[in-house]
Amino acid sequence: MKKMWKTVALGLTSVLAAGIFAGCGGGGNSAADTKTLKVGVTNFADTLDPLENYFAWVVVRYGLGEGLTKFDDKMDTQPWLAESWSVADDKLTWTFKIRDGVKFSNGDPLTAEAVKSSIELVFEKVPRAKTFFEYDSITADGQTLTIKTKTPQPGMPGYLADPLFLIVDTKADEGRDVRKEGPICTGPYMVESFVKEKAVMKKNPNYWDGDVPFETVEVNSIDDPNTRAMALQSGDVDMAVNIAAGDMDVFRNNDKFEIKEISSLRDVLARLNQKPDHILSDPKVRAALISGCDRESYNQTLLRGTFITGSAPVPPSLDYGFDQMKDPNSYNPERAAKLLDEAGWKDEDGDGIREKDGKKLQLHFVVYNSRAELPIYAEAVQSDLKKLGFDIVIDTVDYNLLDNIGIKGEYDLLISNILTANTGDPELFMKGYWMTNTNGDNPQNGSGYSNPKYDEKMHQLSAEFDKGKRRQLIMEMEQILLDDGASLFLGYPQTNIVSSKKLTGVEMYPSDYYWITNKIRPAK
Repeated sequence: MKKMWKTVALGLTSVLAAGIFAGCGGGGNSAADTKTLKVGVTNFADTLDPLENYFAWVVVRYGLGEGLTKFDDKMDTQPWLAESWSVADDKLTWTFKIRDGVKFSNGDPLTAEAVKSSIELVFEKVPRAKTFFEYDSITADGQTLTIKTKTPQPGMPGYLADPLFLIVDTKADEGRDVRKEGPICTGPYMVESFVKEKAVMKKNPNYWDGDVPFETVEVNSIDDPNTRAMALQSGDVDMAVNIAAGDMDVFRNNDKFEIKEISSLRDVLARLNQKPDHILSDPKVRAALISGCDRESYNQTLLRGTFITGSAPVPPSLDYGFDQMKDPNSYNPERAAKLLDEAGWKDEDGDGIREKDGKKLQLHFVVYNSRAELPIYAEAVQSDLKKLGFDIVIDTVDYNLLDNIGIKGEYDLLISNILTANTGDPELFMKGYWMTNTNGDNPQNGSGYSNPKYDEKMHQLSAEFDKGKRRQLIMEMEQILLDDGASLFLGYPQTNIVSSKKLTGVEMYPSDYYWITNKIRPAK
């Protein structure tokens, strides 16, 4: 196994080195001028309709859309289109003061009524909205918006910072091809043209929060990380999001580039389908699978230490007791083999794959490859588990199919690179993937995982306003998931933006929402 890792790592190194060499020469000399900013990204969105899939993320990332609230670099909720908010003593009635003087890019004023219409549209068109909160009423009076929820919602300000709730001018969307032209929003830029491969934006002449430095922003979708690094090296782009591990040293040792790198809030994990008719419904088989994966080597050898080794649901970048978690299924291939024996899986025909009741120990691992690390993890898991008698079949799909596959449970293992605190803390992440899905009321949990103790703590968490008590509940829920072998937690990535030093104001935020802002401008 060690030999395999070394071979893969060396192969990856040679590919990256070849790519970087091919891209040398420009050295970032396509200076960002006062007219055009060029950005290289990984883009998963086929359209700019924020009501489709998770495409609202792209609308915010590209500097087009804004929400009532946003997160700072410590994941604290800050005012954005709402300048302030409060909750009444009943814990149900939230009042938001909408900023005066803000206009949509078409010049229409931002009013509480416009915000009301935007939020109501989300709930009308996107079933996922109800997984955040449900409301009894939304009312607007001048610049005052009042939302009355059906149950107490401690995370309400953070919920509204999720890109799903970005504010659009619903009146302007009538008769507009939002999928290609994008929604009318309040951000510093607005859409000129969009295809998945390239978005072109123009400055918003009505922007409310300071001047907009570039006339044009071109966002190039460059899914291959090596090609993205080459584009930055050659000067074809001025900044690039998420340069791969193998390319980072080239930029670290080059004084023409600025690196903004942080420990992310992301968790790379494999959901395990444990519905009654699936092999992984047996807790011994799940435990064997997890124990058979040498996650330390995946992260430290194959990914060169740019990922922290996975062991718990919530990454160590968040303060939820990472070092206090006890993983009963840490790497132990001997234990894994014994568990499979106890579960009745034997290699009777000598082909290296275990069987039981005439059925092979074959599992389908669904992955997507627009993130460089995902196929690396999948192939390493496949190699490790083959030694234990598993036949892991890797099925590669387009990212846009992933959500539906997860909801329908059409997998044995399903990879995710997920933001664990998209609303400020891990509540919705832990609810969506693991709270019992009763008659479709929690559709993201298509794995069949269910534990009454976990559900009870989730119900407590959803109504708890005290931060200390919320932290303790989340830690207890994490331990339940580990004890149950609910998922395979692979690793936690660093995240980065690398830019030419001819730019200033480039920042990488933990929330991973704010890539392009009006703070990015030519350096003086």
